[in-house]
Amino acid sequence: MREIIFDTETTGLDLRDGHRMVEFAGIEMHERVPTGRFLHFHLNPGRPMPPEAEAVHGLTDAFLSDKPKFREKAGELIEFLGDAIIVAHNAQFDMRFLNFELETAGLPPLDGGRVVDTLELARKRFPGAKHSLDALCTRFGIDRSARVRHGALIDAELLADVYVELTGGRQIGFDLAVSAQANVQREQIVWPVRAFAVPDHELAAHAAFVAGMKDAVWQRVQ
Repeated sequence: MREIIFDTETTGLDLRDGHRMVEFAGIEMHERVPTGRFLHFHLNPGRPMPPEAEAVHGLTDAFLSDKPKFREKAGELIEFLGDAIIVAHNAQFDMRFLNFELETAGLPPLDGGRVVDTLELARKRFPGAKHSLDALCTRFGIDRSARVRHGALIDAELLADVYVELTGGRQIGFDLAVSAQANVQREQIVWPVRAFAVPDHELAAHAAFVAGMKDAVWQRVQ
């Protein structure tokens, strides 16, 4: 099963206020194991970056000024996603911005039926607990020291680890071929045979014990 774990950064929280997506990162996984393939890009939103948003992710107007518009990256994004399951934390937020950008570029929105929301998974598994990405990393012992600020790529990488833990742990996707090879190697081992002399009195005691057993299986007539 192919899955894309993704995250976005934006200029703000509400599309109705004219906010836009400024960063996308997606990590490809197959059977819950990262393949090493990913897609990451920044975007020029065509509007100023609010100071409060810049404080969260550190993306400035100057940095984004020469970045492409979403329309220029849309084809690459659609090709990368393919028909994979797409996974995000608080997916409703990310999907709202992603589908708005797609529709603005004249493309159809992504089907919500292919989306997995790790926030919902966490709420069901740990009701009443904290469900932020930071909190889940702490719960599962995932190193988040590189996450100085929010960033789509680092957040997608952390979320990939969290997603594996939320859906069964790291045994999922374990390379069974390695285990099978190890079993073959174990079967080829020839263990040395050791002979031990049994004292006559122990042999006699064993024979007497067996003779006293009633209706022993090996004494029955077939």
